[in-house]
Amino acid sequence: MAFGLRTKSFGFRDGEAEFVAALNHIDDSDQWQRTIYYALCAAYALVSFVALVQLVRIQMRVPEYGWTTQKVFHLMNFVVNGLRALLFGLYKSVFAIRPKALEQVVMELPGLLFFSTYTLLVLFWAEIYHQARSEPAQKLRPAYFIINGFVYFIQVCIWISMSVSKTATGIEAAKLFLAVISFCAALGFLLYGGRLFFLLRRFPIESRGRQKKLYEVGSVTSICCTCFIIRCVLLALSAFDENADLDVLNQPILNLAYYLLVEIVPSALVLFILRKLPPRRVSDQYHPIR
Repeated sequence: MAFGLRTKSFGFRDGEAEFVAALNHIDDSDQWQRTIYYALCAAYALVSFVALVQLVRIQMRVPEYGWTTQKVFHLMNFVVNGLRALLFGLYKSVFAIRPKALEQVVMELPGLLFFSTYTLLVLFWAEIYHQARSEPAQKLRPAYFIINGFVYFIQVCIWISMSVSKTATGIEAAKLFLAVISFCAALGFLLYGGRLFFLLRRFPIESRGRQKKLYEVGSVTSICCTCFIIRCVLLALSAFDENADLDVLNQPILNLAYYLLVEIVPSALVLFILRKLPPRRVSDQYHPIR
């Protein structure tokens, strides 16, 4: 019996070793690197294109309005995903950038823009929530710009420190800072997405539109909270574990899993859920026949 248990244990370890060896072979293979990074490029380009199409559709539906929060959200999605597509399309040149601090700037800037894009959605929900409760909402928009300005200022300081010190400490600090702001973004979605969801649930009128809004707010809150929590955990892990390093050439599988989980899939799902166009504006002089 003991011999059988030992054999089974060694068999499991051999299988595990073979699996690790296969992963290492993929990570070191130029062909696999090219396939995975070009696949990421194509996925980001598709999401960027969808965001652009949605922006054009909204503009054609309500051309008389200026840059609404909805339009800016889709524009920023287009920019963020377009930048990621460009970076992964030119992955060999990007990962070869020296000094290392400049490479970090290039790879981390879209992540900061992603944070700004989705905290804009938090701002939109916060304004709706406070207006529905007849509470002042004038300070929310300045607070959004102040918070984002502070985040970018701290990140620039970290980048400057990285270029001056040229040690691994700056890279770890940058990852930990991105982990912290990702956690804060998740809290923002949980706070205002949750508040708006329960406010809609208490709304006295049962209607199809109310159910759609409940689904929309609940789904987007769940997706964005999950993606920012995953980003927070993986960034914190990569700061202390060299084997979990992100944004390096010889980690294509880890990069594929990371960017699929924290950016591509969440962005695609949110764009799909928020695909509804605003209603057309009816002229003051002409009214539809009822």
